Amino acid sequence: MRYTLRQLEIFLAVARHESVSRAADELSLSQSATSTALGELERQFDTQLFDRIGKALRLNELGQVLLPHAVQLTEHAREIESILGRRTDFGPLHIGATLTVGNYLATLIAADFLRRHPTAQVRLSVHNSATIIHQLLHYEMDLGLIEGSCRHPDLLVEPWVEDELVVFCAPAHPLAKRQQATMDELAGQEWILRESGSGTRETFDQALRHFTGELKVRLELEHTEAIKRAVESGLGIGCISRLALREAFRRGSLVPIETPELDLRRQFQFVTHKRKYVTAGMREFITLCRQMTAGVSRSDQIDLPFIP
Repeated sequence: MRYTLRQLEIFLAVARHESVSRAADELSLSQSATSTALGELERQFDTQLFDRIGKALRLNELGQVLLPHAVQLTEHAREIESILGRRTDFGPLHIGATLTVGNYLATLIAADFLRRHPTAQVRLSVHNSATIIHQLLHYEMDLGLIEGSCRHPDLLVEPWVEDELVVFCAPAHPLAKRQQATMDELAGQEWILRESGSGTRETFDQALRHFTGELKVRLELEHTEAIKRAVESGLGIGCISRLALREAFRRGSLVPIETPELDLRRQFQFVTHKRKYVTAGMREFITLCRQMTAGVSRSDQIDLPFIP
């Protein structure tokens, strides 16, 4: 072969960072060595893989075609190296999880994974659904655990466990004693909601798609805990996952409001790139996810440690 695995690793690092210097830092190489290796790869095939835009390097059309093949080949090579070295550990694993999944489930699963495989390296990034989908499409993470919908043709989506949003308020709120509200009653309230791009907001907006009025959105926040605190303080009513509210409902610091006119059900889902090689580590992580949710029909029924 006229190329080496090291050249492909350097190509992938530069593609991730769009910078030779940042790629060099990641690979613990000098900037000149990184630049030389990338230049040699391009010269060997008399081609270019990047467009130079100022100081940034952006994958060109050929680079985009090469990217998934380089990812697969380097991951295969790591597994071969483990087999030859008679090692049972996994290569580095980058998991992306949306806020509800990341805060309440994925951290526990990652801890279980590392207990079972002490030499493994797991990076867990918590973002909204739109960000995770973007990173999966650019091969910047291995596996996504999301709570929003995903219909991109380059991504594979597999259902995990059902989840449900619930409208809630503070105990002193007028709707708290009634425990149920019509859409007209809800429309008259001030709302504290997740931001656009989050799976929670997408589910909420989809449930209200037939509502022709306009909600009074007082605050949009990126974190469920911030929404809970804002609602507790009496700023308005909110709508997030029952899983995130389980202990608050048990304590009585927040109160659910049932909404018969709204379908707030959704699925937690696994998302991977169609052209990405599914490693043994990814398969093991998904297995542990399914073990956690075995025998339950909804996320708030999962047997979990205390969630404040």
